[in-house]
Amino acid sequence: MKAALIGPDNQPLHETRRATDRDRGPEAVVEGILGFAAELRAYGVERFGNEPSAAGVAVPGIIDEANGIAVYAANLGWRDVPLRALLSARLGGALPVALGHDVRTGGLAEGRIGAGEGVDRFLFVPLGTGIAGAIGIDGRVEPGAHGSAGEIGHISVRPEGPRCRCGQRGCLEMLASAAAVGHAWAKACGDPQATAADAAKAVESGDPRALAVWRDALDALAAGLVTALTLLDPRTLIIGGGLAEAGDTLFVPLRDAVRERVTFQHIPTIVPAALGDAAGCLGAGLLAWDLLSAEVASR
Repeated sequence: MKAALIGPDNQPLHETRRATDRDRGPEAVVEGILGFAAELRAYGVERFGNEPSAAGVAVPGIIDEANGIAVYAANLGWRDVPLRALLSARLGGALPVALGHDVRTGGLAEGRIGAGEGVDRFLFVPLGTGIAGAIGIDGRVEPGAHGSAGEIGHISVRPEGPRCRCGQRGCLEMLASAAAVGHAWAKACGDPQATAADAAKAVESGDPRALAVWRDALDALAAGLVTALTLLDPRTLIIGGGLAEAGDTLFVPLRDAVRERVTFQHIPTIVPAALGDAAGCLGAGLLAWDLLSAEVASR
């Protein structure tokens, strides 16, 4: 979990993080979020001498933003958590709280103050533990009719592939996420502690085993991305997450793989994310400021 106090200029005043402790179960994760937020509020009061104006929280999975409910998260095991109400109560009951999807919130930040600034249509795709997408349209991010827009990690690109936690086989995130690449490289090199970053270093050194792992992941990733750009026609494709830290080792062959797959589609500009792992916190801050602005406008 990452948290920050964000100033009016969207600059972090204080940043901190701690483990999610998801192994202890969904109830423990929820309590961890609430306690973490309360501690951050207390720090802000002590350090800056005044209460926060609003809070924003971003979580994975399917979100009912209108009602403030975390509907479902496969990685965390929760269902129908009234997170906005719980967080508001823990923070005193009067503080406005905005709830958003973690990837869409990161995409909001990238779109407004990051790699997508000034772009009218973009798709933000972080490659981390899983894969999802944020569909950016004129400074906002489209949530979809039911809060699940952008879940491209669950496009099945290999129907005969490994079973995903969602129940399908061959989902994109099972083949091309940082976690998937790390797992494949650990199996190939015999080191159970190996990561995607280790795979990227081995690719750079020319290790044929790493090159095979990388090639398979990029082929799956390109298939998923071409499906997404066929549907959405973004002007810019922003790639973030841990795998994007590989730089040209990822982006050069990825651009080639996408170019080889398209037929009639326009190829978007493919760029790395600009905000790194701060995007989620910055986006949660933007959600909070947007909520405050809406409340002021409605008075």
